[in-house]
Amino acid sequence: MRYRYITSPSTDPRWNLALEEYIFDSLPRDKSYFMLWRNHNTIVVGKNQNTAAEINGQFVRSKDITVVRRLSGGGTVYHDLGNLNFTFITDAADAAEIDFRRFCLPIVEALADLGVKAEINGRNDITIAGKKFSGNSQYLRDGRAMHHGTLMFRSDLTVLSRALAVDREKLSAKGIPSVVSRVTNIGDHLPPDVTIDDLRDALLRHIPCEDNAAPYVLTEADIAAIDKIAKERYASWEWTYGQSQALQRREKQRIEGCGTIDVSLDSDGGIITALDIHGDFFGSGDVAELSAALVGCRCEKEALKERLDTLHLQHYIHNCPQEALIELLLP
Repeated sequence: MRYRYITSPSTDPRWNLALEEYIFDSLPRDKSYFMLWRNHNTIVVGKNQNTAAEINGQFVRSKDITVVRRLSGGGTVYHDLGNLNFTFITDAADAAEIDFRRFCLPIVEALADLGVKAEINGRNDITIAGKKFSGNSQYLRDGRAMHHGTLMFRSDLTVLSRALAVDREKLSAKGIPSVVSRVTNIGDHLPPDVTIDDLRDALLRHIPCEDNAAPYVLTEADIAAIDKIAKERYASWEWTYGQSQALQRREKQRIEGCGTIDVSLDSDGGIITALDIHGDFFGSGDVAELSAALVGCRCEKEALKERLDTLHLQHYIHNCPQEALIELLLP
């Protein structure tokens, strides 16, 4: 089997996931496809996961990390420009014919070319010396398979660990949680002059591609269709957060000049279903009225701001900036 090679011109994760979906659904099925792509700082959650339960929301927002949900299952992964992602799209009659090893083996062989001994470990990981550098997942529909994975080359592992550091004592969530694994960068096992482009070249030597791996050139029609998918699915709050199952959270923060605010929040589908706000702050009104007024609002910055703009926050919590309360309510 030979693959048509596609390389993404973008580092926007919403566009790249839309590109995958477009290749899967719209490019000719008589071809198989191999795609390489990179994202700027991003967290990608699996289709069956509870987004809010997977991320350290406060840290993610402070670092302007994009959060997206993909079509495939599996666990949450972190991407940055030190990470190279790969995707195979090909025919498969049913799930029983899909073998993670089939798609991971060329990765192991390419790394061997660079002098790195990697192993396929467990269900869907590739490791070096027992440490994970590649997580893989698959999406199957209508006899077609998409297999994609990460290749951490020189990712910022400090950001990764903080972005995915969820305090499990502060929440109770439905959904499939990620398992925190020991991780490593491929680059840590290579001379410093070996680049991510060298890794790409090694991969292309082991993936049989058409036309000597000359990339497929996206047409204007292709790009317009991908833009539409990116906007309507991957950039939407409904897809990324609204798919989340029931979640219970507790957040607590001391705000200078106001006092301590303690929030207990239940949500389902990203919508607040129950809310209790209490603390040692002062206020003229019954804070239970404020809590009740926020039930039914989605846990999204603009939606919360719009709802709070209709309320007199200072009547309930003296000296509380609106932005501070919103930050406590966001996942």
